[in-house]
Amino acid sequence: MELLTATESWTARRRRASELLEAYPHAAEMLGLYLALLDAWEPGLERLRERPPAAGEVAAAAVRELLPAVLEATLAAGPKVLGEAALRRFHEADLEGLVDGWLAGEELPTVDRYLARAAAGPVLEAMPALARTQPAVADDRHCPSCGGLPQLAYFGISGESLVSAPRRLLCSRCNQSWIYPRLVCAACGSEDTGRLPIYSDSERFAGLRVDACEVCRRYLLTVDLPKDPAAVPVVDELVAIPLDLFARERGFQKITPNLMGF
Repeated sequence: MELLTATESWTARRRRASELLEAYPHAAEMLGLYLALLDAWEPGLERLRERPPAAGEVAAAAVRELLPAVLEATLAAGPKVLGEAALRRFHEADLEGLVDGWLAGEELPTVDRYLARAAAGPVLEAMPALARTQPAVADDRHCPSCGGLPQLAYFGISGESLVSAPRRLLCSRCNQSWIYPRLVCAACGSEDTGRLPIYSDSERFAGLRVDACEVCRRYLLTVDLPKDPAAVPVVDELVAIPLDLFARERGFQKITPNLMGF
């Protein structure tokens, strides 16, 4: 089983997070924590390269090899409230059960979800074969690899001047992406374009927007790479708190919160 280690993708995430840290002070705490987590994940993933877990051992491997470093990074770089709550859960919770619940798609309290995702998500991303062993969901609104819900949408760069790249959804669980129709709600599948409002703030967030649905009252953020080619979707979404708040004030709920809970 191949393990992706120091890839260009991870290097790009570090670069982009550092850039955004300078440009968006309101997101400094989240970006600082994300950078600390990137450093925390790599040693554990390198150890898993030497001894890859079996399909049923994702939770155990994540708890053993990544979760202690995740906790350390959270205490060092995260909000004090999150760090204290994470430390309590680390000592009190059934950690493997907690991660197994997240892998199964269970609704978890915020801190439990953070710990489970921060520990197991990088394992599924780095080992796609393990992601494919997770329960599948037979519709195009869930990840075809692991069955997870979409975290965000993005438009890529086609490379051809007269051709637009397809819309893709990015999985909140394994970080794989898949093509999804442009004018269709990613939560309920509604095609009623009159009830699919788009909200943006082009002056502050050139390549970010909210795609909402008045049918199911859900939304997700979309990253438009043609408008901001330097963007790295999973990182840029972290700075969009004002757009998240704008959508929530109008009664919309995000399809799934990001790693930091927004």
